[in-house]
Amino acid sequence: MRVLIVEDEPALAGAVRDGLRLAAIAADTAGDGHTALELLDLNSYDVAVLDRDIPGPSGDDIARAIVAAGSGLPILMLTAADRLDDKATGFELGADDYLTKPFEMRELVLRIRALARRAPRSTPPVHELAGITVDPFRREVYRDGRYVALTRKQFAVLQVLVEAGGGVISAEELLERAWDENADPFTNAVRITVSALRKRLGEPWVILTVPGVGYRIDADDAAARPVDDHTTESAPRA
Repeated sequence: MRVLIVEDEPALAGAVRDGLRLAAIAADTAGDGHTALELLDLNSYDVAVLDRDIPGPSGDDIARAIVAAGSGLPILMLTAADRLDDKATGFELGADDYLTKPFEMRELVLRIRALARRAPRSTPPVHELAGITVDPFRREVYRDGRYVALTRKQFAVLQVLVEAGGGVISAEELLERAWDENADPFTNAVRITVSALRKRLGEPWVILTVPGVGYRIDADDAAARPVDDHTTESAPRA
């Protein structure tokens, strides 16, 4: 899950971001309306958390833009404006939930997860490449019919590589797409995750390192392709 936090107080924005990360929720932050609109254009989010009183376009303006875009992105207004009239105005603008400051981090996490569950979504296609089947909807991976248990990050990295159809993906792009914008570009997280992913998938190794460039799936010139139905068997129970 990836969340956009629009908050102009850096300390609070950082605290919320760190709290969400501890709950395994990736979060990007925007300190003003212009940055928020740019991030909404660049990235796909599961929930937008908006402070109403921010520099540039206000939180209300951001909410109007989200609604006008027709994306169905759930909006949670997180603000000090706690009068009933303020809440009514927020809901009229398109907010799906409203939480006033001060607040408990645990409650914010619960509300974000509830909004993400209720959001209408189309079922993403299953992809197959080099004997690997990746089902984003069920979050399942199979190799040659064998179920492979992966962590969230391992799954995200594998999904990017499989969808590339055997093309090379740089470490920088993997870091950008599988982590969030605050990830350290000098971290070795990608290398460590790819190494662990290779071991989970087993031999023969299917993820190749292209020195100085990045990583790719050894697809023997095959292309990743959508699968029309979910024909994989259920994962074995623990």
